[in-house]
Amino acid sequence: MVQGGALGEDTQEITQNATQKTTQKIVALMRQNPQITRQRLAEETEISADGIKYHLTRLRRKGVIRRIGPDKGGHWEVVK
Repeated sequence: MVQGGALGEDTQEITQNATQKTTQKIVALMRQNPQITRQRLAEETEISADGIKYHLTRLRRKGVIRRIGPDKGGHWEVVK
């Protein structure tokens, strides 16, 4: 019989690993193409537009990325 705490910890660890891999892929894509759009990020990472928005918000708050210029015509800058 599996204890609920252990199963929850395993699930949390898997989720954190998946999130970390996704954010790493997003950052790598931005380095390759600073003008990449949210839509293109969603296509490349195979996650929803809302998922991309979530990851971009987290990356901005952590100071990893920032947006330079307007939504149309601007670009991403990887800070860290």
